[in-house]
Amino acid sequence: MGFPPALPPERTWFPLVELAVSEDIGAGDATTPLVVEAGHQGSAIIEARQPLVVCGLEVAFAVFREIDAQLQLRTLIRDGEQTVQGDLRGILAAERTALNFLMRMCGVASWTHRFVDAVEGTGVRIVDTRKTLPGWRSLDKYATGVGGATNHRVGLYDGILLKDNHVAIAGGVGLAVKAALAAAPANLRVCVEVESEAQAIEAVESGADYLLLDNRTPPEMRAIAEQLADRAQLEVSGGVHLGNVREIAETGVHRISIGALTHSAPSADVALEIENVVAKPGRVPA
Repeated sequence: MGFPPALPPERTWFPLVELAVSEDIGAGDATTPLVVEAGHQGSAIIEARQPLVVCGLEVAFAVFREIDAQLQLRTLIRDGEQTVQGDLRGILAAERTALNFLMRMCGVASWTHRFVDAVEGTGVRIVDTRKTLPGWRSLDKYATGVGGATNHRVGLYDGILLKDNHVAIAGGVGLAVKAALAAAPANLRVCVEVESEAQAIEAVESGADYLLLDNRTPPEMRAIAEQLADRAQLEVSGGVHLGNVREIAETGVHRISIGALTHSAPSADVALEIENVVAKPGRVPA
C-alpha cells in the first residue's frame, strides 16, 4: 500500500453518500428556505477545531456536489481546510452530512495515527481489522491507511484466517492448518489464530507461516517470538490499547492488529462556518 493511500473506487462508497443525503434531506430542508432567498450566493469554510489527520475531503466534496452540482469546492493547504462557494441553500443543506463523513474519517485516521506513532522505531506495523462500521468497510480502511496503518484483508474473500471456531470444528490447530493448506488458492496465505505457545509451535510444524497470537501476555509473546519469529510472521491481537501497544511492539512480533482503530475511534471536531455572503438578503419569499 502506498502512502498516502488512494481513495477507494467511488462505487464502494458513493451509495453511502446517496443514502446519507436521502435520510437527511428527505422531502427537503424545512428551515433554510424560510430565511435564505433562492439563488443567494456566499461561501463557507470547513475547519478543524482540534489537531487531527485530515481524511475524507473527497467524500465531503461528493456530498456537496450531490446536493448542488454547481457548488465550487477548494482545498486549502493550510491546516487542511476546505472552502465551499455557491448557493447558500445548497451549502447549508449539505453541511451536516458532509461533516458527518469528515468527523468519522478524520477521527479514525487521527486515532490510528496515535497507535502508529506509539510504536515508531520498532519496525512493527499497526494493522486494521474487519471490525468496521457496517457498509463503511472501504472508507474505514481507507481512513486507517491515511493514519499510517496497514490494511488487513478487506473481507472473507481475500484472505484465509483460521479463527478459534474454525480450529475447534477442525479438531485442532494442526488439522485446521493442514486442511487449509491442502485446498487454499495459491494466491492466498493461510493465517491461524493460536492461544498458547504449544499451539504456535504445532501450527508452524504443520506448515503455517502466519500466526495470530490472540490475547497473549507480553512474556508469552516474547517467548513465542524468540522461538518462531524467523519461521513465521507473528501478529498480535486482543486487548491492545495505547497504554500497552509499545510494550507489545517490543516483544519481537511483526504486526499488531487493533479492532479499536475503527470500532472505538472518537469522532473529530470539525465545523462549517459561513465566511462570506456575496449580497445582502432580499425579501424573504412568501
